[in-house]
Amino acid sequence: MVSIALGQMRRRPAAFVGLAAALLLAIAAVTLFGSLIAAQAAAPAAARKTVAGPGVMVIAGAFGEIAVLVSFFVVVNALGFALRQQHRELALLRTIAATPRQARRLARGQVLATTLLVAVPAWALGAVSARWFLAALQRRGMAAPGVRVPGSPVPILVAVAAALVVGLVASAVAARRISRISPAAALTASSTEQGRTGVLRLLAGTGALVGGGLLLRLTATRSVEDLDKAAQAALLGALVLLVAAALLGPLMTRVLVAVLGAPIRLLAPGAGWLADANTRGYARRLSSAVVPVALLVGLSGTMSIMTSTAGHAARASAGSVTSATDVWLRQAELGLLICFATVSTVNTLVAVTAERRREFALLRLVGATRGLLMRMLGAEAVLTAALGVLLGSAVAGAASAAFSRAVTGSAVPSVPVGACGWIAAGAVALTVPGILVTGLRAVAGPATELAGDGRD
Repeated sequence: MVSIALGQMRRRPAAFVGLAAALLLAIAAVTLFGSLIAAQAAAPAAARKTVAGPGVMVIAGAFGEIAVLVSFFVVVNALGFALRQQHRELALLRTIAATPRQARRLARGQVLATTLLVAVPAWALGAVSARWFLAALQRRGMAAPGVRVPGSPVPILVAVAAALVVGLVASAVAARRISRISPAAALTASSTEQGRTGVLRLLAGTGALVGGGLLLRLTATRSVEDLDKAAQAALLGALVLLVAAALLGPLMTRVLVAVLGAPIRLLAPGAGWLADANTRGYARRLSSAVVPVALLVGLSGTMSIMTSTAGHAARASAGSVTSATDVWLRQAELGLLICFATVSTVNTLVAVTAERRREFALLRLVGATRGLLMRMLGAEAVLTAALGVLLGSAVAGAASAAFSRAVTGSAVPSVPVGACGWIAAGAVALTVPGILVTGLRAVAGPATELAGDGRD
């Protein structure tokens, strides 16, 4: 099974490069904030008392909480997609007497191999980032000059262990469906998409939706003095709502496509009809592409609007609701979240499009031209971007409204129109060219050879 697992990784580099990038960022993030906590813990007591304010440990804990959760959300999304791409191969293995346990072992082997592959560069990235971040805190008087990042291996060991636990649990859940059904049913399921969302997934999505709502309600009830706690609760609530969107994505995209698909069919009768049919028939695939875009827009928009709202409240009152260091911390956190969300968006869009080579070849064999396929992909890209921006904006609006209620007493936040416009434009700029550039390569080559390729 080890050789088969490694062979699958070589045959599907797009999916596993995306998983490797997600694991790299996750391990680096845990190493970064773990190293900062270790630095504060190892510092002399006198050095810790020389700095007014929360200190490095509190900053690292509050700052890293959302970043680590987002990074592991990206890992789970990338891993689930990488395993879904292998349904056909896993089904074929089942037909030649591979047991469900062996199929699950293959998935675990791929997670283990990918994690170990990125462990060393992730450690280097996390250690360098920890030193840079600590130096930035010291320049702003938020950390004592004598605090140093220790050379202890504990942060990287904890980071690798956490990544392995998350990856192995996610792989077990993702491989469960293909390993529990009969080989014949698995082979049929690999070439089609289930028309209904499972009951467990619906229940989990509904639970996440309720949990996100409760977190936003908690945010709205915070006092002005608890600004940082309100911001963290709002970001956590936005993330939980995005998890709910990921779980309920296939159901939500079917509803939204039914509304947005009609204009596309009218504007581009041929390519628009194909795009609408694809998005309706493969709602789970569309959801996989939409959720990372929503993650990028939702978290970035929430952070930008919260920062603007806090600054507006500070200017409108005599009190000090925010400060230059607070703004810097939020901007740094925004940059890190954008980094995670961008990697997730690019990885997923490239992998989703690249895996459709066989589908494009079959369409070409029945008369579709490369030009028609590219116009179809263009229509799908616009629809994907629109759905992602719409969903992310809804999450950002709900989270920032709760934060605004806590800070200003009003549910109407101060929206930085320019910054939000750039976020939406950035999401579109990642989505549309990413799909089209990958599509150019996917539609190239002889259709007869690609149609017989086992890679869907």
